[in-house]
Amino acid sequence: MKNKGYFGAISLVVIGIVFGAIMVSGFGWVKPSFADIKIGAERPPVEKIDEAAAAFNNAFVNVAEKVTPSIVQITVVTKVKNDLPEGFHFFFPFRDDVPKEQQGGGSGIIISNDGYILTNNHVVEDAKQVTVTLHDKREVDATVIGTDPLTDLAVIKVDASNLNAAYLGDSDAIKVGQWVMAIGNPLSLSSTVTAGIVSAIGRNINIIKDRYGVENFIQTDAAINPGNSGGALVDLNGSVIGVNSAIATNGMTSSYIGYGFAIPINMAKSVANDLIANGKVSRGYIGVSISSVDAQTAKALGLSVARGVLIQEVVKGGAASKEDITEGDVIFKIDQREVNEPNELQGYIASKRAGSQIKLTLFRDGKEIERYVTLKAKDDDENVEAVASKKSDDSKDNASKSEEAFEDLGMTVKNLTSSEKTKYKVDSGILISDVKNFGKAFKQNIPQGTVITQVDRKEVSSVSEFKSLINKKKGDAVLLKIVDQSGTTRFVGLEIPK
Repeated sequence: MKNKGYFGAISLVVIGIVFGAIMVSGFGWVKPSFADIKIGAERPPVEKIDEAAAAFNNAFVNVAEKVTPSIVQITVVTKVKNDLPEGFHFFFPFRDDVPKEQQGGGSGIIISNDGYILTNNHVVEDAKQVTVTLHDKREVDATVIGTDPLTDLAVIKVDASNLNAAYLGDSDAIKVGQWVMAIGNPLSLSSTVTAGIVSAIGRNINIIKDRYGVENFIQTDAAINPGNSGGALVDLNGSVIGVNSAIATNGMTSSYIGYGFAIPINMAKSVANDLIANGKVSRGYIGVSISSVDAQTAKALGLSVARGVLIQEVVKGGAASKEDITEGDVIFKIDQREVNEPNELQGYIASKRAGSQIKLTLFRDGKEIERYVTLKAKDDDENVEAVASKKSDDSKDNASKSEEAFEDLGMTVKNLTSSEKTKYKVDSGILISDVKNFGKAFKQNIPQGTVITQVDRKEVSSVSEFKSLINKKKGDAVLLKIVDQSGTTRFVGLEIPK
């Protein structure tokens, strides 16, 4: 009986152990040790990266490592005036006109080992205090050396040595489609790197509100946000090719929505050298007003294709006026460099100092000619006027009609009165009294209230003269010289239907 009891007890223990194991394994009441946990696959999907892919990846890594120490964060303190609109004094009796301080900032590029830093003018404009945070977290006070609002560039200086100066490349060599990286401090996030491609070059986005402003931006889809301003756009060699300056917005946000814009480094180098040497830029000017050439204007000028930039006006006393350059000339090249948009020419000229000589290849009367121009300083052109090819109009209008509608051109013209001649400061011409929506004149941006002074370089003083001249060009195009109500003169091509 004792043996039976002994074996019974053992059986109960064994059954308990087995049951316990089943319960534990079935219901997970006992957790395995960390050594027993297995998560994820045992091998990567691609164990050996293609050499080309690895090299491409490493290019970005290397650039980020090498260039980031050359990019600084800039913090500025500026004064703002808390000035409430008129009419709100009663509701805000404690109006305060005392200037207040606000803080902003951006980025900068170290361009010399002894502390010169390139940035945007709008980053440090009106700054009361400028502080630079270096890559090693040191904060250093900075001095504004000089600014150039016409290119939105500035140079500041910190008292430091042995800094990591960036390598400044050649922005003329960049190609649309090449990979680039934007490095800066967007949204107060220090040392941020984004990547994309050059999506366009030679962009004019009309953000510099000055008649002498120079815009010739590099467009990129590398993400750029507030705080990136003044930072670097670099290629995969780590060469700085642009200074990040602006972003495209939809009016609803001030953040990145797909495109950013950088100032070409070749222009920036020239500006920086002048600012460091003189505290200001001694920029050269040709002394002309220019525009692009569209298809109709090209046809009127006798060009087989639309190319070059059209000289609309020549500044009296300016550099061009001394060298047999006239309104209506088309600039094909500058120093063997083809130009097809005004900002391309302006961007190149912006890199030249006053006193520099340039060579212009011009198109005039069906021929290419060359002229050499010595650039003058802006100050020399401040008070000069446009050259006017006006002549006294002593002739009488013998036509029976003083006003006539040209339906095929989408406009109506009339003879000028004496008061209108005085208003427009012209001796002769005809007034466009009406322009039809979506007609030929409308599509060429010829507005109502514009005066036509020339047709194909010939003075026109009456409706009858105008009618005679355009009737000779049926199925062709004419070059009109027009003057708007602000006194601005320009040439525009207009096709004449058969």
